[in-house]
Amino acid sequence: MSRIDDDRSHDRCDGGRPATQWRLNTDPEAVERDLSRLVLTLVELIRQLVERQCIRRMDQGDLSDEQVETLGLTLMRLEEAMTELCDRFGLSPSDLNLDLGPLGTLLPTD
Repeated sequence: MSRIDDDRSHDRCDGGRPATQWRLNTDPEAVERDLSRLVLTLVELIRQLVERQCIRRMDQGDLSDEQVETLGLTLMRLEEAMTELCDRFGLSPSDLNLDLGPLGTLLPTD
């Protein structure tokens, strides 16, 4: 995983404060995996939001039978595409559920 190290040297800056040097340690494979994980996490979040909105509209009776059929097929294909992308980048669905600390996880676990 890429990270930034805080390397505080013993050299002094103007004003007598220690100089701080920041170094970015990157592993090209880790950067690609982390970026793909972030992008797929955002896509999955949006997919789940759209799916919930579609279910709400179906429950309210706002959609015709044809629209419900089209939405169902589209959502199934999108879920399949997400599974294929996760496989391609070596990620599992649980890898996409970022831990937000005290807020819990980004994606619902239901």
